[in-house]
Amino acid sequence: MSPIVIAIVMFVTLIIFVLLGYPVAFVFAGLAFIFGLVAEIPSLPTLFASRIYGGLMTSYDLVALPLFVFMGVMLERSGLAERLYEAMHIWMGGLRGGMAIGTIIICTLFAASTGVVGATVVMMGLLALPSMLSRGYQIELATGTICAGGTLGILIPPSIMLIVFGTTAGLSVGKLFMGAIFPGLLLSALFIAYIAIRCFFQPRLAPAAPVEERAIPLRRKLSLGLTSLIPPIFLIIAVLGTIFLGIAAPTEAAAIGAFGSLLLAAGYRRLSPKVLGETAILTLKMSSMVLFTAVGAFMFTGVFAAAGASKAIEELLYALPMGPWGVLGIMMFILLILGALLDWISISLIFIPIFLPIAQGLGFDPLWFCLLIGIMLQTSFLTPPTAPSIFYLKGACPDEVEVGSIMRGIIPFLLLQLLGVALIVVFPQIALWLPGKMIR
Repeated sequence: MSPIVIAIVMFVTLIIFVLLGYPVAFVFAGLAFIFGLVAEIPSLPTLFASRIYGGLMTSYDLVALPLFVFMGVMLERSGLAERLYEAMHIWMGGLRGGMAIGTIIICTLFAASTGVVGATVVMMGLLALPSMLSRGYQIELATGTICAGGTLGILIPPSIMLIVFGTTAGLSVGKLFMGAIFPGLLLSALFIAYIAIRCFFQPRLAPAAPVEERAIPLRRKLSLGLTSLIPPIFLIIAVLGTIFLGIAAPTEAAAIGAFGSLLLAAGYRRLSPKVLGETAILTLKMSSMVLFTAVGAFMFTGVFAAAGASKAIEELLYALPMGPWGVLGIMMFILLILGALLDWISISLIFIPIFLPIAQGLGFDPLWFCLLIGIMLQTSFLTPPTAPSIFYLKGACPDEVEVGSIMRGIIPFLLLQLLGVALIVVFPQIALWLPGKMIR
């Protein structure tokens, strides 16, 4: 069986079993074992052991994974979202589309402090969606705003995805974190600009809140705004600032963030043995899911490379008569299509080892290329049939909101994400300037 045939059969089989609902980690591991025997790869157990231990379990950066997950889950339970939403409603409600803009701002802050997409989408679905709908917001605009804003958590650091990227690609997690800040803020700005411009010309889509709802004393406004915004911003600066200044590695910064989230929950009087226990259990579940998937994926890619499939794909892409930028476009298109079928963990763990050497061979900066992959995988949360954000929101929204309305609502935001990719391709310093200024 030729390497190209092995590559096609492995990917088709993988997609079929994942779409049938089998656990991704076990699909990876099972297909790795089966195709390892089919391709007659020698010393298969040794290959698996070296891939799992040498490529994964010795990575110090992975220690940051459960710490950042703990930080995100604890902040979710701290009551921060409710306070932020109340503050944004008071300050932004008088604008056309103000509540939607405030939702994007809250999602951006939560992205920079939790990185948990599902939690953010569900929280905003419970907090913001009923409020927007009761004030006459168009269903598509309201739901699209929440879905798109929630996906920022997978890109803006501290990001679980970027930790996986660093481990898989052998890149500095700290530099990936710094490189993702401006692209994430760019997407947030694009979402806000779209909402503001569209609502300016079509005010019926998102009318301003009544004056009586905003008739609140200035002292109350300032108090709520400061107590809601300053703690998470301070925590974000403490985590990312220590990485940028070279004071702490990502793992140490993650420990700072986890401890800071405990203090924040205590300050908001939400910390209790029950909350601590629930947070620890959810952290264990989420971290284990990622690590089990990584183990299976490292086995899968090890067999894929040993069978010569990676080399065959590399030669095929090099031979295409369209130059480096054409090959880059094809790789991004493949990621966009696969994002509709597979989750980001599976895609990144398989395709970074395949695509990154090709990108480097074509002269592209590896850090910049990985950040482009990150933005493309962010679209996987919005592209049906998988589209996790759509189904997270559907589970939290009122019955009258149909899946079709949510899908129509995400289309403009999906196009804005692709515009963000294009801008970073044209202006690579959006992603590369800040990592170049790091102390170390």
